[in-house]
Amino acid sequence: MSNPGQAAPDPRRWRALVVCLVAGFMTLLDVSIVNVALPSMQRGLGASSAELSWVVSGYALTFGLVLVSSGRLGDDRGRKKMFLIALALFTITSAVAGLSVDPTMLVVARLLQGAAGGMMNPQIIGVIQQLFSGRERGRAFGLFGAVIGISTAVGPLSGGLLLQWAGEAEGWRWVFYVNVPIGIVALLLGLWWLPTDEARTGERRPLDLVGALLLGGAVVALMLPLVLSEQNFSGAPWWLVGVAVLLGLLFVAWERRAKRTHGHPLVNFGLLRTRSYAMGTALGLLYFAGFTSIFFVLTLFLQQGRQFTPLEAGLALTPFAVGSAVSSAIGGRLISRLGKPLIVGGLVTVVVGLVVTDIVLRLDPSSVGWAIALPLLVAGVGGGLVIAPNQTLALEEVPAREGGTAAGVLQTGQRIGSAIGISAVGAVFFSSLAGSRGDWSRSISSGLVITVGLVVLALLVGIADLIAGRVTRRRQAPEEAPRTADEPTAEAPGSAQEAEPTPETAPRHAAWAPDDGSAPDRGPAVVGRVVRSEDGEPVPGSVLTLVDETGHQAARTEGDPDGSFRLVPPGPGTYQLVARAQGRAPDVGRVAVSAHTSAYDVVLGPAAQDHAVRTMS
Repeated sequence: MSNPGQAAPDPRRWRALVVCLVAGFMTLLDVSIVNVALPSMQRGLGASSAELSWVVSGYALTFGLVLVSSGRLGDDRGRKKMFLIALALFTITSAVAGLSVDPTMLVVARLLQGAAGGMMNPQIIGVIQQLFSGRERGRAFGLFGAVIGISTAVGPLSGGLLLQWAGEAEGWRWVFYVNVPIGIVALLLGLWWLPTDEARTGERRPLDLVGALLLGGAVVALMLPLVLSEQNFSGAPWWLVGVAVLLGLLFVAWERRAKRTHGHPLVNFGLLRTRSYAMGTALGLLYFAGFTSIFFVLTLFLQQGRQFTPLEAGLALTPFAVGSAVSSAIGGRLISRLGKPLIVGGLVTVVVGLVVTDIVLRLDPSSVGWAIALPLLVAGVGGGLVIAPNQTLALEEVPAREGGTAAGVLQTGQRIGSAIGISAVGAVFFSSLAGSRGDWSRSISSGLVITVGLVVLALLVGIADLIAGRVTRRRQAPEEAPRTADEPTAEAPGSAQEAEPTPETAPRHAAWAPDDGSAPDRGPAVVGRVVRSEDGEPVPGSVLTLVDETGHQAARTEGDPDGSFRLVPPGPGTYQLVARAQGRAPDVGRVAVSAHTSAYDVVLGPAAQDHAVRTMS
């Protein structure tokens, strides 16, 4: 078992998380930190408006381009290896960007820097999936969510501080130089603290280069007109959206063919049949569409409409960052107990904060920075309860082996959402500004209406997911027969391995009530897949049994043809998970079951191989 079979949690997991968070902060900070430095770049390099647009948009474009394929590479070739390569590339390209002598050199450096950031982020989530489980995973994702919120919100503040310190003429270079010493330290610590990549047994999965090219082309064709529309909405090549749809259809067809021919597509579409993952991905796309567009229009309004300096504009947005940082850490601890209601509550709080911000801006107060501080703080608190908890629940039923790829798809959706949001909000904002002949208060209000609308759509997805989960549980609850004293038990782990399943003791996993983010009536669940040790292929017809500490059977099921299973024990605790299948050596591992769904891969070797009983302290 990839997770429960470990002798003990990796003692370096929290130090490894620190390295991941530092690296993730750098890559996400560079999305927004350059915005306040654009005037300085234009004066220093003589860059045109189109070239400045590519400095900002090119980073987001290549970042989203490589997320899925690099996540797959990390899953198959080693996450530590991919993380260190991406971090080294990001550090080098940051130095090259700072040394740029003309706009072309800067644009190329930013494109490569974005690709390096996109290579790195799926590895971060994959490492969290690999090293943490249960409540600890929620805490880890909570910290990562805090990093996402802080990096996005403090980007303008950080850029303003660097420009004030280094001067307007050359200060923009330090926006990139600051990554170099941090990147070097993170590289050294990563070499020491990140877990060593496990050697893969059996044949490696093919990389599916055709699928990667089709998906990459679809992402570029979709995002290119979106990012170019930030400067000129009507002049963007919107016909590329049709090309994106065509390439997307070709990608789906190719992936289905790859599944039939060699069984190793780039993206496992079976993950989208898991409601928690599919709904979490949709919610993340819509929320990021509203979330990132907030800073886009507010920064323009404050600097151009109210003549704030870059530093003052950054300080005005700081309350959102503070609220997001605090609530993200808290949300990571609460998600295992509250589940999806926490996310819905967070979205409601974001909507309330943004609506109040809009009302305040409509009143056009003289001290606008102080006036919007409290509502932005409220919106930030709500945002912190959305990003990390949604990421935790979206990935909780994804097996660790596919964590990087699943994270890549999830983050690609977030990048596309950000591009859509900025494009839509920017179009409305600039159109209103032109139509009102420079009425900034009216224009910012128009932009915020679109932002609030996108967050409301995310809220509706969250509510629908919550209701669907509860309805499904209620419908399937009668199918679960109550356990009685006469039900067969396992006197010992060994006997549990050998007992034959019966219809009463081996219900199909589809009969178990799926989790909606809160603790189900019958208690927590253990989900995952049973795969072969040689190549990771699913093992059909497996039998899985949970045995409690007294040696009694707590739950039992038969795996599905695709290797997936679901076990629902009577409550949290420590159990032995016994897995066996025809032609495979049985395996026993000790699992600590929390009050929330846990995902595990169970790896079975050939029957001829020796096996050992492994425990987890």
